[in-house]
Amino acid sequence: MADTAFQTTYRQQFIAGFEQRESLVTKTVTTEADVNGNSAVFLVADSGSASAVTRGVNGLIPYRADNLTQLTATLQEWHDGVRRTKFNLYASQGDGLRIMQETTMAVLNRKRDADIIAELETGTQDLGAAQTASLTTVMHVKAILGNNAVPMDGNVFGLITPAFEAYLMQVKEFASADYVNNKPFENNLTMFRWSGINFIVHPNLTGKGTSAEKCLFYHKSAIGSAIDMDSIDTAADYNSEHSYSWARASAFMGAKLLQNSGVVVVTHDGSAFAAL
Repeated sequence: MADTAFQTTYRQQFIAGFEQRESLVTKTVTTEADVNGNSAVFLVADSGSASAVTRGVNGLIPYRADNLTQLTATLQEWHDGVRRTKFNLYASQGDGLRIMQETTMAVLNRKRDADIIAELETGTQDLGAAQTASLTTVMHVKAILGNNAVPMDGNVFGLITPAFEAYLMQVKEFASADYVNNKPFENNLTMFRWSGINFIVHPNLTGKGTSAEKCLFYHKSAIGSAIDMDSIDTAADYNSEHSYSWARASAFMGAKLLQNSGVVVVTHDGSAFAAL
């Protein structure tokens, strides 16, 4: 006789769905700013490409003024909230309250990245038509930055798509132990340093998986990001009147391109590595 009336057993620990949950670029940008109200002001200071001078005919040394530029990022209010009824929360599998709290923070983290990426994409230096990643691509980027006196001081970053990384893996100067100390094929890295650039494989760049992916190379001092730390609000509670639980994450934040000369936008053809 066949067995019947089986009991269904559910796994109480939830499995996180595939999505970007943390900001991948916050530490790659300048965050120091004078925050006042809904504005964050960044100061960019240089000599204005001044050259050394000799004494004037009067025997005095000519003096100049420094080039001081203030750039303002407008902070905007952003929120994400989720709500579940008491029946839904306690009858469902997994820790429903924790799920709500974690997903709201993930949404805000992605928004901060999106703001920074959108500002970087306003940069006007590019490599022209779409191309596939190669050694020449990376060297072209470095040449542009070098011509603009951007220092290779460990603060140059490259936000690239998975397809861009896939092409780099086929470049011997990147993947071979004859050229680099780390072994990307062995370590399965998603963040790595090569040729003086810190590469970050980002899953949410514009055009990912198409023939017009936007990959971004920049110095940390070329982009500013501000967030009002005092206004960050992560709350969760229960509404007894309507018997539901809720979680919300809120923040005031914004980003601003500070130095166009320190950003290179690369249009990349990643269509060959897209799902069929």
